[in-house]
Amino acid sequence: MEYPAYPPRPSKEEADFINATAIDWSLGNGLAMLSPEGKGVTAVHAPITVYPSPFPKSAMANALAVQTAFNELYVRVADNEKWLEESLTDDFTGKLWESYLNVKATGLTQHLTLGLFRSDYIVDKHAEGYQGSAAIKQIEFNTVSISFGALSSKISQLHTYLSESGTYGETGKHIEPSVSDSLVKLSDGLAVAHKEYVATASPAGKTAVLFVVQPGERNVFDQRHLEYRLYEAYGIISYRLTLAEIREHTKYVKDAAAGFTRLVHTASGAEISLVYYRSGYAPTDYPSETEWDARVYLESTHAIKCPSLLTQISGSKKIQQILTDPAVIRQFIPETDPALVDQLEATFVKIHPMDNSPAGLKAREAAFATPERFVLKPQREGGGNNIYKENIPDFLRSTPEDTWGAYILMELIVPPDFKNKILRAGEIYDGEIISELGVFGTALWNQQTSEIKHNEQAGWLLRSKLKSSNEGGVAAGFGCIDSVYLF
Repeated sequence: MEYPAYPPRPSKEEADFINATAIDWSLGNGLAMLSPEGKGVTAVHAPITVYPSPFPKSAMANALAVQTAFNELYVRVADNEKWLEESLTDDFTGKLWESYLNVKATGLTQHLTLGLFRSDYIVDKHAEGYQGSAAIKQIEFNTVSISFGALSSKISQLHTYLSESGTYGETGKHIEPSVSDSLVKLSDGLAVAHKEYVATASPAGKTAVLFVVQPGERNVFDQRHLEYRLYEAYGIISYRLTLAEIREHTKYVKDAAAGFTRLVHTASGAEISLVYYRSGYAPTDYPSETEWDARVYLESTHAIKCPSLLTQISGSKKIQQILTDPAVIRQFIPETDPALVDQLEATFVKIHPMDNSPAGLKAREAAFATPERFVLKPQREGGGNNIYKENIPDFLRSTPEDTWGAYILMELIVPPDFKNKILRAGEIYDGEIISELGVFGTALWNQQTSEIKHNEQAGWLLRSKLKSSNEGGVAAGFGCIDSVYLF
């Protein structure tokens, strides 16, 4: 596939004007993060590309088409408690499972759960996609604390503004960015769950959504935009607490007549309809038993959770590895259109276990023999955790062998080569980049009856990084937020 000559090459004077305009727009419209220094409330523009990046239309169409099928697949996995238990390998997911059992022992009353998902892909230039289209290969499916849905809409709007206002000048006048509606659709998903709670739990007074966040969160504006849209579009108020603050700022109100425990925000008196986790996805979010206790405390209430413990566990890397087996997929979604399942399976890249099974032992051998072909991934979420290529053997040698089973070995994808400019902290980085497409999805379902009440594709995110960088996590400091120029 031929990629367009890219990016435009403006003069230095034109480039300085574009960069200054992009920074001003970003700060004026909340395409921002808090300063890494952590002093005061200083905001800086989010790391962004100056231009939208080329992306094949056929690959984008395929990624969007399969999202609701992926939503359903992970809904069904999260509903299968026995299967999940048999697939646990990692200490952290084991602790999540233990927390679930503690909640279950006290009596689960809320069976509705909300999933805000994101399926991540890279275009593979050496492979053929579904029905001859450009090949996209899934590298991850995220079920907890998905980020940058709001800022994805903002970067799309920025690139559109730079194009339509003439800021790009003559060299960039042909650029037509595509705009992601992820901010709207993700906040709509939160609102669907809130409304369902109000309809089924019959709260007596005011209600609110609770964002559970990390202390010192830099990516606060990505979260705040969702909060603001919930209020502007639906009149829904939100509150923010860390796991360590939960016990101090919320309380239980036992409703004997209804047969469940309501969660109430103490200062406002608002009943919490939905607990939305923007933390709790990594071991570092639980530095003490206080945080684990808070998680069980929240999960034991009647508030809807996004995600539930079982839904979070379903997104582990080990589960993703198991789900690359077509027979397993068809076991979970037998009623789904076979052609759509074929399209879904066409996105898979080879993933190998690292346990003591015959396949795992073979993968271990390959990891040492040809490490340049692979990336080693742990089960926990968050950028900055993957081990790449030649670094794999030394990492494995430094890690106890009995813990290797908590990792999966994924074959590396070969992305197309093109260039862009990255604007980070006012500095320009120019060079070859790799782009990763994330497609969002929202699903609300009853984990007891398996009834899916809501299932939608919810926009997309493009993240890019310099080819010289392995990790792509924006908040982790490696990548940047990008938008799509379809061709």
